[in-house]
Amino acid sequence: MTDISPATDLAHRLTEAVTAKRDDLIALTQDLIRIPTLNPPGENYRAICEYLEARLRGHGFDIQMIRAHGTPGDCTAYPRWNIIARREGPHAGDCVHFNSHTDVVDVGLGWTRDPFGGELDDGKIYGRGACDMKGGLAASIIAAEAFIEVMPDYHGAIEISGTADEESGGYGGVAYLAEQGFFNPERVQHVIIPEPLNKDRVCLGHRGGWWAEIETFGEIAHGSMPFLGDCAVRHMGAVIDTFERDLYPAMAARRTDMPVVPEGARSSTMNINSIHGGQAEQLAGSTALPSHCVPDSCRIVIDRRFLVEEPLDQVRAEVEGLLEGLKSDRPKFDYALRELNHVLPSMTDRDAPVASTVAAAIQNVLGQEAQFVASPGTYDQKHIDRIGKLKNCVAYGPGVLELAHKPDEWIGVDDMIDSAAVMAQSLAKLLLPNAD
Repeated sequence: MTDISPATDLAHRLTEAVTAKRDDLIALTQDLIRIPTLNPPGENYRAICEYLEARLRGHGFDIQMIRAHGTPGDCTAYPRWNIIARREGPHAGDCVHFNSHTDVVDVGLGWTRDPFGGELDDGKIYGRGACDMKGGLAASIIAAEAFIEVMPDYHGAIEISGTADEESGGYGGVAYLAEQGFFNPERVQHVIIPEPLNKDRVCLGHRGGWWAEIETFGEIAHGSMPFLGDCAVRHMGAVIDTFERDLYPAMAARRTDMPVVPEGARSSTMNINSIHGGQAEQLAGSTALPSHCVPDSCRIVIDRRFLVEEPLDQVRAEVEGLLEGLKSDRPKFDYALRELNHVLPSMTDRDAPVASTVAAAIQNVLGQEAQFVASPGTYDQKHIDRIGKLKNCVAYGPGVLELAHKPDEWIGVDDMIDSAAVMAQSLAKLLLPNAD
């Protein structure tokens, strides 16, 4: 007869406890998806916080509901509500915090299923936010509940938060909470963000982002005599042509040492988020024809993702230099450049306690070595790092990264079960002094 070590026995019991909650996990995920927390504008934030409050209070968590007054988008119609639930163990110790954002992006076109139906089909739950990241939120709740059931005599504290506005920068969510001290390293020692980076990956951080609006100017005139005016849209066409010729090839040639996934994101990238020139678009339902005018303004919004090897000042200067070159060479060209926001890259060391703990749990649950990665897009780790001054933070959660923001978004139930088991075993390592 082979002796089973206490650590192996505990891991087995935690996995069994998580697996026994499969139906509960499915129902919880479906309930969360069915609360349409669309951002913008920021709908139903209070409703999802109240749902989480009822659930977590029933499992012994103390609850704080926090409105991020005065943050972007916060108003009477769409208040920015957040929830932090904390459960103290009977002994002193570290605090492990699971942070999930509750907002979801616009539904978009191309769906073949109800975006807020939470339909279960062939082991997958469908809906906007299923993958990004209500499935991860549900998995963290199940993991915490299973751990508490198996090991109620733990040290330290467990926190679970549901926060607003991550999809629009996190300023009404984690950034606000960090400013209020909720991620102070003396209060919280380990943070796991269940973003959908795949269940066998530990995400250490993310690239940087610089968002800006570029406007080109012209002169209005009658559309039948464009030579009497100056077309701002044509000037913007020259901007985009310059980007295509000079900027995009330069960005594609750069490579980072950060373990960014997918492969295409190992280089610098830029997306043109939007473009508008000339007259305002017709209001819905209007049948009026447009007037005949040369456009005197054209605007684009750019989304520039940069590498840890690229200083932010260099990123700005590169775009400004191309625009200044056009101003020198192109007759009548003039422009305005307005920065909308920027986020610096963030990276946690792979040997940090939470990173190495989650990696070991992945090995234990899945029987394979964890892959350390970095995210192509930013997420709320940036605020925990820069504002909270807490470096011991990773993203780990179920879901296929490439499904985020796509039509027919889904989360696999088996993946959630596996991830919840990883999270539960991570709690054991971090909150039980004799877990080894």
